[in-house]
Amino acid sequence: SALAPGETATDFIRNTIKSQDLEKKYDLKIRITGPVALSDEEFSSISEGMGWALIASFALICVLLFMALRSWRLIAPIFIVLISGLIITTAFALLTVGSLNLISVAFAVMFPGIAVDFGIQFGVRYRDVRFHIPDLAAAMRRTGWVVAVPLLLAALSTAAGFLSFTPTSYRGVAELGLIAGSGMLIAFSLNITLLPALLHFIKPGAEAEAMGYKWAAPSDAFLERHRREILLAFAVLFIGALTSCLFLRFDFDPLNLKNPKTESVSTALDLLKDSDTSSYSVDILSKDSASADKLAAELSKLPEVLSAATLSSFVPEHQDDKIAVLQDAANLLAIPLTPGKVKPAPSLADIRKAANALYQKLASHTALGDEAKSLATHLKQFSELGDAELMTTQQIFKMTMEQTMLGVKARLHQKPISFSDIPENLKDEWITKEGDARIEVKSTGNVRDEDNLVRFSEAIKKIAPEATGAPISIQESANTIKRAFVEAAIYSVVIIFFLLWIVLQKIRDTLFVLAPLILASVLTLGTAALIHLPINFANIIALPLLLGLGVSYSIYFVVYWRQGNDQPLQSSMAKAVLFSAATALVAFGSLSLSNHPGTASMGLLLTLSLFYVLFTTLFFLPVLLGKSAKQDK
Repeated sequence: SALAPGETATDFIRNTIKSQDLEKKYDLKIRITGPVALSDEEFSSISEGMGWALIASFALICVLLFMALRSWRLIAPIFIVLISGLIITTAFALLTVGSLNLISVAFAVMFPGIAVDFGIQFGVRYRDVRFHIPDLAAAMRRTGWVVAVPLLLAALSTAAGFLSFTPTSYRGVAELGLIAGSGMLIAFSLNITLLPALLHFIKPGAEAEAMGYKWAAPSDAFLERHRREILLAFAVLFIGALTSCLFLRFDFDPLNLKNPKTESVSTALDLLKDSDTSSYSVDILSKDSASADKLAAELSKLPEVLSAATLSSFVPEHQDDKIAVLQDAANLLAIPLTPGKVKPAPSLADIRKAANALYQKLASHTALGDEAKSLATHLKQFSELGDAELMTTQQIFKMTMEQTMLGVKARLHQKPISFSDIPENLKDEWITKEGDARIEVKSTGNVRDEDNLVRFSEAIKKIAPEATGAPISIQESANTIKRAFVEAAIYSVVIIFFLLWIVLQKIRDTLFVLAPLILASVLTLGTAALIHLPINFANIIALPLLLGLGVSYSIYFVVYWRQGNDQPLQSSMAKAVLFSAATALVAFGSLSLSNHPGTASMGLLLTLSLFYVLFTTLFFLPVLLGKSAKQDK
């Protein structure tokens, strides 16, 4: 239930290291890593430096809201509705999915960024109506008539886009889709009930000037006058971005999403450099040791496999030949390895003289290696010791040499080692209580390279389909995510299409809503490929957000056009869309300032997608729509 569940254990380890002075005592540098440490440090890395970024983001959002609404009597109710919606949505999340993960927790950032759009749309359109209708109650009713359909359609379409991720197999995004989709319906409900009630209670003053941007008239005229040329330019842009999408890369390695400067990540990366300590190995369970040995032998023949170890790997091969060699060495070294007594024992003067003579001999050579120079230095220091220190050093040296010689002698007299000689604690790591035997397979190549990882994993799975381990689980996770987003894209487009068709009752108008969304998606992914920003496990959630915002902004423009209105860039609707996008841009852009690479990449892709959503809505959609048919006026 804790954000850092391993903190107590990690603190105990660090305190033990410090209290026992282990680093200084044994001349060590001790670092901690592993799944627990990596998870704990990830949360602290995400939060590091984000405090000031969020404060700055909140302040900028307040400034933008004031620029759009010009009155704290309008801004305060919108903030109350926003906070109320976030609290209710959080409660809904805890009731439905229980605990949040690193993906689903992103709803806390997404909700304000999208839900504030409803408040801004209502507030700006209310100001516009209030200029023409001074009476508060009458202006409120008129605002309801103006924004009811586009807000409802935007909320339903955005919710449908998010909820389409719920049936997919990627749990993190599926839960995010459920929470964010439901949050959109909650936000809509509050903006058409609580927000008008608060405005009626606070009673904002009348408007002194009309809303909209009269200075945008030349832009509207330019878009209308050069419609064909602009559509052609967007077509070329679409084809170019679509071609660029072919080079888009998916970053499969979750370690790339973590801060490499943290202790746990830097240590894990160092361990991965050595095949003996790398955690990127494949594990296979076989029914018994004999089957495991047979399968390991088959796997070892693969060019992608460096080694395939089982418990039997700890029993040396060709023991008879090796023991014979050791016996020959033991016979040759029997006398040198047997410490004898020197008679008469050398005096301290003799020892000092011998040490000094050897030092002089070494010092006379000009081309000494580092080890010889070190020995000469120590011999000089040894010869200059006082009698007591010299005697103590002599005794330590003699004792050490005797122990070393006895150890070497013992190692030269080995007995054959059998399977039963392997210690029980080692057996427990390789054999289960039920008798299943583990095989550990390591790769010849760098498994942090995607091509090597795929080749290694596929080669193993052809022989052992039940294999598991980091290389396989990472690849399967990537495939699951890709499949989930393809499925969700199909679900969402189909659902949104039929939803829009039912409400708008014309296929043409439905396609008008979807066209900027498709263009913005292709431009986002194409640009990501050009700037070498790979899609990863974290920033991939920018895609459903792009869907939600893209649908909302397009709906506002299409409904405005269907109501018989021309010159959209001068309208209060365009002003609401612009400030809604600006507040979302500030909210999501603050994520790119994070020290956590995954969060930073998420913020960057969110910012990129939001820019293209706004760009296509303001400059592509009006050109695509053309002159209003005034069919609903």
